[in-house]
Amino acid sequence: MKIKLFQIDAFTDKVFCGNPAAVCILDSWIDEEKMQKIGAENNLAETAFIVNKGNDFEIRWFTPYVEVDLCGHATLAAAYVLYKYYEYKSDKVIFHSRTSGELFVTRKNDFLTLNFPKDICEKVETPQVLIDAFGIKPLETFKGKTDYLLIFQSQKNIEDLNPDFNLIAAVGGRGVIVSAKGEQTDFVSRFFAPQVGVNEDPVTGSAHTTLAPVWSKILGKKILTAKQLSKRQGNLKCECLDDRVEITGKAIIYLIGEIEI
Repeated sequence: MKIKLFQIDAFTDKVFCGNPAAVCILDSWIDEEKMQKIGAENNLAETAFIVNKGNDFEIRWFTPYVEVDLCGHATLAAAYVLYKYYEYKSDKVIFHSRTSGELFVTRKNDFLTLNFPKDICEKVETPQVLIDAFGIKPLETFKGKTDYLLIFQSQKNIEDLNPDFNLIAAVGGRGVIVSAKGEQTDFVSRFFAPQVGVNEDPVTGSAHTTLAPVWSKILGKKILTAKQLSKRQGNLKCECLDDRVEITGKAIIYLIGEIEI
């Protein structure tokens, strides 16, 4: 069996920046064990698998350890591959996820925009394990469907965090988002997910379905600029709709290859 493989840097227009994702193009679904092994072999935060279903596509995402319910940067990468290498004509790609429903990616010039369901989160008391993990108490803490979101005082707080990944893993869920008001952007963030085998994700599209609604309320605006402050960094623009969030960025090819199993 041969599977076409693309590695894309998402939320950037420069290689070695943004968030690398693998995209595997399948003729039909293969068994989960093989997909999980491919995700582990690729050893990237996410590998997206897509199958053509007429004009639309089914999509699934695997970290090196588990399948996840939603992934933004790998969905952006999958749309980039379809447009650049498969001559997909429509300006909107419709992906179907068995865990997250319909997901849309639209193209305008060099930009791709994800349209994802908005996360529903509520303010909670900060778990002591997270205060211990980061060594500093956040101003506010929110709990979404899969992630905690911790709001801190300043961008420097976010830049200086050096968390204990074992303690973060103990809190459960998918991961922990940390964020603060940005110096050059509306907000900045980082994302830690040792629970699913990714200590720090470089640029996390799906986390912005939580971040954008929270910062929209804090700042009183629907269109926001964002930067994720990992070593690779990435830039995003977010727009809050009624029950959806649009997340815009660029992507660039790094590698084209073939898996032989």
